[in-house]
Amino acid sequence: MKNVLILYYSVHGSTHALARHIAKGVEAEGVEAKLRTVPRVSAEFNEDASSIAPTGSPYATLDELKQCDGLILGSPTRFGNMAAPVKYFLDSSSELWLAGALDGKPASVFTSSKSFHGGQETTLVSMMLPLLHHGMIISGLPYSLPELHDTQSGGGPYGVSHVSINSELTEHEKKLAVAQGKRMAYLVKKLQ
Repeated sequence: MKNVLILYYSVHGSTHALARHIAKGVEAEGVEAKLRTVPRVSAEFNEDASSIAPTGSPYATLDELKQCDGLILGSPTRFGNMAAPVKYFLDSSSELWLAGALDGKPASVFTSSKSFHGGQETTLVSMMLPLLHHGMIISGLPYSLPELHDTQSGGGPYGVSHVSINSELTEHEKKLAVAQGKRMAYLVKKLQ
């Protein structure tokens, strides 16, 4: 069975909530959704991370990244950029880059922030850059989705987003997350 790796980092739960709705969209199209997270980056360099996340999804491995048929990458915004744990995980993927292991696979991105001007678009673009270096095919959300025209919260052509000024995901954000998952599942089936 084809699978999509939904790889994300979440601190307060908003990015995790988006990931769960994206997974619903992937699975609605008959493709397996693998929800995975990454450990926080510690200032204590000698600190060992547990091999199992205390809550939420299991930690991702480079082998899961290599074996996926498609990738949907998510991070909260950090000064208009992806969070350090996501960047740290991607920085560890050099062996996959050298082997061309992700070349030609579809990918998309998603994010959340505390405010409307929290840097959602730049965060989404920052996550696209290493994926382009891996040779991945980047997919966004098309304006044929009516929710992109009507949303008063998160969402855009670069990928779904959530503005956590509203603590819960809005209906538009949920619909866009499901649509992004469905789009990735469709691309996985067409490209593989």
